[in-house]
Amino acid sequence: MSMMGQSISIGELARRADCKPETVRYYERIGLLRDATRTGGGQRRYGEDAVRRLTFIRHARDFGFSVESVRELLAMSDQPDMSCQEVDAIATHHLKKVESRLRRLSALREELQRMVTQCAGGKVESCRIIEVISDHQLCVTENSHGGAHDLG
Repeated sequence: MSMMGQSISIGELARRADCKPETVRYYERIGLLRDATRTGGGQRRYGEDAVRRLTFIRHARDFGFSVESVRELLAMSDQPDMSCQEVDAIATHHLKKVESRLRRLSALREELQRMVTQCAGGKVESCRIIEVISDHQLCVTENSHGGAHDLG
């Protein structure tokens, strides 16, 4: 690749995509961002296409898409004449996961609110919050809230 049009430093690319240079290097290393051209001194140089691609990656990650889904979406975005049916399938699958996570978070919030409301503010030995955390069977929404460790 020629240096022509490749005048953006890694720091400038990171700034324009609102991330850190380490993030740029990470996305290069895992193949989401194409390798930069190098100057004679070994400095990375990028073009406007890298800004657009990195912005796409960052925005997709902000939406919660997995790295693998971002990889698939990028591959599809490189084929503008392709049907967007597969793109829709990826987004629909992700939406279902988000909705499921929201249901579990809502149940978790309700259970936490109930525990806090039932706490009399006395001593730890009679604390309703400690009691419920110690015995899952005391949860009203026993299995529906899952847990924070299951929300990722």
